[in-house]
Amino acid sequence: MFKKGDYIIYGNRGVCEVSDVILMNINTIEKDKLYYVLHPYHQKENKIFTSVDNQKTIMRKIVTKEEALFFINHISEVEELEIMNDKLREKSYKECLLKCDNREWLKIIKTIYSHQQQRVSKGKKMPVIDEMYLKMAEDNLFSELSIALEKPKEEIKKYILTKLDISILV
Repeated sequence: MFKKGDYIIYGNRGVCEVSDVILMNINTIEKDKLYYVLHPYHQKENKIFTSVDNQKTIMRKIVTKEEALFFINHISEVEELEIMNDKLREKSYKECLLKCDNREWLKIIKTIYSHQQQRVSKGKKMPVIDEMYLKMAEDNLFSELSIALEKPKEEIKKYILTKLDISILV
């Protein structure tokens, strides 16, 4: 069970802070059931109420500083997604996002930047769907690493993209 003040990953909402653990006083729910009150990291004014025993949405603690450093030191080992055709592109992105895993988010980022380089070389723009999933994957990954390493999100983004040798696209 998470406690007040913990930072967690909450499904596709990404990093959230547990601001409280409460008993809900609503007629339509069990009286003795505990709920987390979550605040999305980049939308502090929003609140999410979810049951402590929620089995439908992935909830996990964010990585530790040591885990974040290990991950960063091994990012070159993470492969791009193998997408057979453009019709399967969004499905692949969704599947990766739903896993709520740093490696999966990085796969999306690497794949989209690689795809973007190919399109730019042909004089084409990045598809809107790629922009949308790139933003989600980057927000999730860079926010989590930012908290774990106690560094600004933009600094983490710049460092990771430089390490991936795609800083020219930033």
